[in-house]
Amino acid sequence: MNGDAKCCSPATQQRSDFTPSFYKPSLAASMPMRVPIPSGTGLLGTSRSMIRSDGEGPLRKGLVRSISMSVGAITNAEFAAFVSDTGYVTEAEHIGWSFVFWSQVPDYVGETQRVPGTPWWRRVDGASWQRITGPKCSLINDVSDHPVVHVSWNDANAYCSWAGGRLPTELEWEHAARGGLGDVRFPWGDAEPDDDENIFCNLWQGRFPETNTIKDGFYTTAPAVSFEANGYGLFNMAGNVWDWTADPFRVPSQHVRAEPQPNAQPNVMKLAKGGSFLCHKSYCYRYRIAARIANSMDSATTHMSFRVVWDN
Repeated sequence: MNGDAKCCSPATQQRSDFTPSFYKPSLAASMPMRVPIPSGTGLLGTSRSMIRSDGEGPLRKGLVRSISMSVGAITNAEFAAFVSDTGYVTEAEHIGWSFVFWSQVPDYVGETQRVPGTPWWRRVDGASWQRITGPKCSLINDVSDHPVVHVSWNDANAYCSWAGGRLPTELEWEHAARGGLGDVRFPWGDAEPDDDENIFCNLWQGRFPETNTIKDGFYTTAPAVSFEANGYGLFNMAGNVWDWTADPFRVPSQHVRAEPQPNAQPNVMKLAKGGSFLCHKSYCYRYRIAARIANSMDSATTHMSFRVVWDN
């Protein structure tokens, strides 16, 4: 299996001075559904590290206060309500382009710039949360219940602020993902997903990056609320889209720095959890609860999203 952190998500790193385009108070007319996450001693990491360079271990414990969490990743419809209320412009829209997986790029786009080392990621001018695959894309209403994508860490924080919440910490995210099951590998337990019969979440099935058999029914994202909920009523805590967290990316168990993404500037690497529809055990075994990746604050792709927590 491939432990290269670059395989999951490329770094944009074009604007280090970005600030949200709104600071307008709002009553948030369309808030996402949420479920309570009980307080307690949360588990963080694992004693069964699969990608040691990511800093998955060791297994630690920490106190988690009572919170609420959105039942799934924030949807296109929910993000649209935020944009309508505030006039917010996302970072990808400011930059003018975003990363699209190669097989999602429409023919009309023509030649695209490949990311060195990860040629399946292509720069597409005009791609954004409203134009997922390119400037002529008009399918956003067809996926209104799917997770919003092409959102940076900065965009996620702006939405959370509007919604009266915040991004989860890694400890909170793992505590919620375990759903009360304790030291398990996945939100449903330890049963391993595969390409044929054990389809527990939205992952890649087949040979990455050429062939996806779509055994789970979704070539790209699935609805934010789909498959089976975990013990706390949360959906898609593994696969589908990566969730930004509040934390910087650090490797707690080693005296080495995490490998930076190409073109990344120091002190801007943030942590994401959960894996995505592009994950497969053969090359990116990061849909486990303890798995993690680093990315720059301004990066946006077709498989990066977020969920919100509220302090109780």
